[in-house]
Amino acid sequence: MNINVVGSGYVGTTLAACLADLGHDVTAIDIDEDVVAELNAGRPPIHESGLDELVAEHAGENLRATTLYENVAEADATFLAIQTPSREDGSIDVTPLEAAAEMTGEALADAGDHLVIVKSTITPPSIDAIRDAVAEGAGDVTGRIEVATNPEFLREGTAVEDFLAPQKIVFGTTSEWATERLEEIYAPLLADHDAHVVRTDPETATMIKYANNAFLATKISLINDLGNVCKEFGIDAYEVADAIGLDDRIGERFLRSGVGWGGSCFPKDVAAIIAAARESGYDPAVLEAAVEVNDRQPERMLELLDEHVDVEGKRVAVLGLAFKPGTDDTRNSRAIPVIKGLQDRGADVVGYDPVATENMRERFPEIEYADSAAAALEGTLGALVVTDWDEFAALDEEFDAMADPVVVDGRRIIDRHEGITYEGLTW
Repeated sequence: MNINVVGSGYVGTTLAACLADLGHDVTAIDIDEDVVAELNAGRPPIHESGLDELVAEHAGENLRATTLYENVAEADATFLAIQTPSREDGSIDVTPLEAAAEMTGEALADAGDHLVIVKSTITPPSIDAIRDAVAEGAGDVTGRIEVATNPEFLREGTAVEDFLAPQKIVFGTTSEWATERLEEIYAPLLADHDAHVVRTDPETATMIKYANNAFLATKISLINDLGNVCKEFGIDAYEVADAIGLDDRIGERFLRSGVGWGGSCFPKDVAAIIAAARESGYDPAVLEAAVEVNDRQPERMLELLDEHVDVEGKRVAVLGLAFKPGTDDTRNSRAIPVIKGLQDRGADVVGYDPVATENMRERFPEIEYADSAAAALEGTLGALVVTDWDEFAALDEEFDAMADPVVVDGRRIIDRHEGITYEGLTW
């Protein structure tokens, strides 16, 4: 099929490359000329495992990028993968998505049947605004133009794998025609995998996405809260988690307590559904508590360091700047409040991450950045491990370079070593 993908961020780029890998002819549309040039040169604008290879393989063949909407009408479907940033109150700003929807509609004014698929994460009440934007752009048309939703369930760091081997695919449509077109798009994928396909209306589909992330975020916050209690009792929270994970009502996944969740999805989606619920007159107390627990974890990490060393005027390393391993995304990374807390204490901060240094440098240009974990640890009085990159698990003699080694591990990735003072966040 001939498919457009509007927006070339983490979701859009992954979507475009994976659809091309399924055999479709894909046009990526983005307003950033540099991003378009990179894609056409076979280089993705983001770091994501497996994405380099897919973009390099398909660029110039069945994957191309452009800043123009002029050929949108020639496609069978258009995915909208535009970011919906958070406002100060946690609600989402759909203005950029509405603008893209209206421009898509304008390009479809003289088209035949066309399906516009919202891949962006939006709350159920926002769908009408996108429908209206497409309709306003298109005006009076002779063909059928429908708006569907198809939420993504991609984890950064494993997004390509998650797309190509999905657990579930959700179609939110208002007609059998739209459902059949989505099924046709995903047919090469469904033929090879036993993914659950959920067919529902557009509003329910978007709520499934929010419910999914809210549940997982709350599960992490609950195990972190229990982990904090375990720490107070001198109990290893991971031993407790291993036992409760054997209960099939609970399950073992997402029971790794630590410094908390970050990234572009959990913080934004939980805040958005809280804001939407409040606007409707309901106070979602459990979700609010999940956010509160998560926001507390970085400070608890800093307090553990305070018990061993006064960091004012001292060199302290922050290992891991991305919100999770396998990505260069620093949005809502737990390293951000950790660095801020160290700065408030007057520490001399040095950060290290295998791939996310430049993204964090944009936020904290004033701190030092090392080109290796060993260089970051050299001469420090303390080290805080915020992201569980595999290379940190191999650190050993590197700790000998620390002046007075105090290591606070927020991810249970460091083995205890002789000669260092080791604190696990919840163990």
